[in-house]
Amino acid sequence: MLPVQHNVHNTAKEHVVAVFKDSWSNQEGSNRVSKLFADQFGHEPEQVWAAPGRVNIIGEHTDYNEGLCLPIALNHRTFAAVSFRNDDVVRVVSRLDSVHVWEGKLSDIGPNSPDSWASYAVGPAWALGVTHGFDAAIDSCVPTGAGLSSSAAIECAVGAAFVPTETQAERKELASACVTSENIVSGAATGGLDQSASMLCTEGNALYLDCQSWETRSIPFDMSRFDLSLLVIDTRATHSLNDGQYEKRRRSCEEAAQLLGVNSLREATLEDLDKLDGVLLQRARHVVTEIQRVRDVVALLEDQRPHEIGSLLNASHASLRDDYEVSCAELDVAVESATAAGALGARMTGGGFGGSAIALVPNAAFDAVTQAVETAFADHGFTPPHFLRTIAAQGAERVEA
Repeated sequence: MLPVQHNVHNTAKEHVVAVFKDSWSNQEGSNRVSKLFADQFGHEPEQVWAAPGRVNIIGEHTDYNEGLCLPIALNHRTFAAVSFRNDDVVRVVSRLDSVHVWEGKLSDIGPNSPDSWASYAVGPAWALGVTHGFDAAIDSCVPTGAGLSSSAAIECAVGAAFVPTETQAERKELASACVTSENIVSGAATGGLDQSASMLCTEGNALYLDCQSWETRSIPFDMSRFDLSLLVIDTRATHSLNDGQYEKRRRSCEEAAQLLGVNSLREATLEDLDKLDGVLLQRARHVVTEIQRVRDVVALLEDQRPHEIGSLLNASHASLRDDYEVSCAELDVAVESATAAGALGARMTGGGFGGSAIALVPNAAFDAVTQAVETAFADHGFTPPHFLRTIAAQGAERVEA
């Protein structure tokens, strides 16, 4: 478990305290969720699974364009305690929803149903064709609404209780089922990045994910070897994938691909983009250039040159801000203040319209960068940000109940 850190700084305007969000050990997470399960359902769970949130190093809004992505699993995880029933009743409870129990039957789960947080917990059972009821309790240290894939972490933690996960192929099948669940049951038109990261990432590595062939491979991402840290800045600006903007971007990409006569923008080149104009040109240009940035970052990481990826992170943010138009004032301020204070590069991460940014920071500049971001947020009158100092962690795994 990473300790909570409070870096205290004085500015001309106010006393600023850096809030670093804690992660839980497997034991702490299991104890928490097992107690919640026993308190609500009157007996101990049969099994407990942990699945991480994710942060994407590069490759944003490329997954549903059959492109390339490079996520890592966070050391912040969602824990699900699960027991099976002999009937068709489903009961789920979560500390994320003020310990409210959702109860229904398997037949109540389907497209856009249930219309609540519970869809993320029960949807995988529908997607996997589960035929028996179950009880599940959920607790998490993955920040919600931060663009760090807290929803996929729920899906994967619960879904892993239903099917084997011993092989890479089995894990890929579960990730695919969780994507189906989020698309159809929860009604969010996401691609496969989040669930793949939660299921397939390994400690000390980023996950190279080809969303056309679904090829994966591990890319070294142990920044401590290079005296670097990956700082996640949760802007605490509202983030949602259900407001229609995400779906609009996806439809624009599909329309651009159709006009270019390709199956997806993965197959388009910069030269092809001369056939487009206006908004469709902007959206397609981001996707095509972002896919190339993933290739460039991977090459640098495999050549053990992580200090050189900063400019690619900066270029990714500019593209997301200007061409894809999914940034916001808080994200822009986080990126600009971090790089001005010594970060090698920074970018928004996740779906956008709020959520989080990442910054690659030399350890010697770490305090200066966090102070600069805090001060900039205070100067703009924004809600104070939260920080995560994260590592490339392990994907979903069963833990002791």
